[in-house]
Amino acid sequence: MLSKARIKQIHSLEQKKYRRQEGLFVAEGHKLVGELLTAGHRPVYLCHTTQWEVPSLDSGTLSCPIDIVSEAELKSASLLQHPQQVLALFPLPQWELPHPQTGTERLILALDGVQDPGNLGTICRLADWFGIEDIVCSTETADIFNPKAIQATMGAISRIRVHYTNLHDFLSEASLHSTPIYGTFLDGLNIYERPLTPHGIIVMGNEGKGISHEIETLVTDKLFIPSYPQDRPTTESLNVAMATAITCAEFRRRG
Repeated sequence: MLSKARIKQIHSLEQKKYRRQEGLFVAEGHKLVGELLTAGHRPVYLCHTTQWEVPSLDSGTLSCPIDIVSEAELKSASLLQHPQQVLALFPLPQWELPHPQTGTERLILALDGVQDPGNLGTICRLADWFGIEDIVCSTETADIFNPKAIQATMGAISRIRVHYTNLHDFLSEASLHSTPIYGTFLDGLNIYERPLTPHGIIVMGNEGKGISHEIETLVTDKLFIPSYPQDRPTTESLNVAMATAITCAEFRRRG
């Protein structure tokens, strides 16, 4: 049976300050929880209904307090409108920031002030699809462990490392190693006509303002995603997650 104290703890983790204080985040649903468990992440607490099929795991993975609950109990604890059989609390992972020179060896995504948690989670999922293992975020970017963001990753967070740092400093050091730094701009050059490398850093900007001027000064290759046909009236811009998908797909197509 779920205690009131446990429900209060779970709901407190909807806020970033409590996630940091406790070093925990909430994961819900058989897809997300299953991916994290399969990847070796060990929860500190788990509750589920009888409908949840417990995955085959290494011994010790589920050596935490477990409550088998009714759907009504799960709903009282859940942060979702429609709870999905299982909820777990996991420790916040500790990832080492990649050295900026890593961009001379493989692709890295960098996010400059992406605010919407859903966009952030979707970008994490896209990175997983396109084999990009590290996302480096400015400190103004939304928290990947926000419940909406973590759900939007659909389990990709079990394989993708998301880092927060002073993005200007990170890119400045990367430029010292001659790392290509790409960014999407309305005044950039057609992405389908520009040479692209199989390594480098791809910067994606804020939903409303795009890439900040401070970061723009460090971009070595400005790219533009054209609409078709180019002389036809069309929507003003692309959603940042959509733009990320198109950009990453073109890089991988060339690579």
